[in-house]
This record gives sequence, structure tokens and C-alpha cells, in this order.
Amino acid sequence: MTRAIGEIGLSVKRLQMRHHREGNAALAPLGVSLVQWDALRHLHRNPEASLHDLAQLTFQTDQSFGTLAARMIDRGLIERMPGPGRAIRHRLTDKGDAIRAEGQQLLGEVLERSFARLTPDELATFDALLIRLLS
Repeated sequence: MTRAIGEIGLSVKRLQMRHHREGNAALAPLGVSLVQWDALRHLHRNPEASLHDLAQLTFQTDQSFGTLAARMIDRGLIERMPGPGRAIRHRLTDKGDAIRAEGQQLLGEVLERSFARLTPDELATFDALLIRLLS
């Protein structure tokens, strides 16, 4: 018997929260949270992105990303650069990029453990279904 749609949605949220909780625990030795690491990841992938673009990529408001960026600048993880007009651009420092790369490995391990119960075929099906739902 198929579970109710609400229960399926709740299971998706529970999996997301488990990844968030375990991701934060894995990143703690690096001194960053999952939210901070995600900002480093998006800066790496989008080096010319504006503060507004980065806020959208990280599911934050412009103001909250600005606050996050200021804290990361103070820690030497990112730095501000002038952009066109009044745009504020950021880039990774060497320290920030090293933490991003190490965090990528740690989070990969978290996800490997999380999805280990699925066979390769089940994982491919799950991925295809997620892509379809998000399209």
C-alpha cells in the first residue's frame, strides 16, 4: 500500500535534515557549518556571481548572505572584490578553497553512508525520479 503524499514529503524532509545534521558534524573539525561550506562551494563554481546570485544559490536572502559573507571575510575564507557598478563580488581565499575541497570529501562520505542501502540501480532510479520531480 502506498503511503500518503504528506508522509512521502515528510520522509524527504527527514532525509534532508539528516544530511544537514551529519554534514554539520562532519564539517565541524574544519570550523565551518554546512551553510558556510555551501557558500564556499557556490563561490568556487560561480566565481563571478554577485552577492544576490550567491544568496539565491544558497537559499538565503541578500541580507542574510551579506551577514554570512561578512563573517567569512573576518575568518579569511573569502574576500571582497569590486564589481561592475555597485555590485559586490566575492572570491575564495586559498584558505577558503582548501576548506571547500576538504569539506567536499567529508560531505561525500556522509552521502555515501546515507545512500549505501541502495543498490546502484536503485540509486540511479532515485536520481532520475528526483530530476523528474524538480523539472
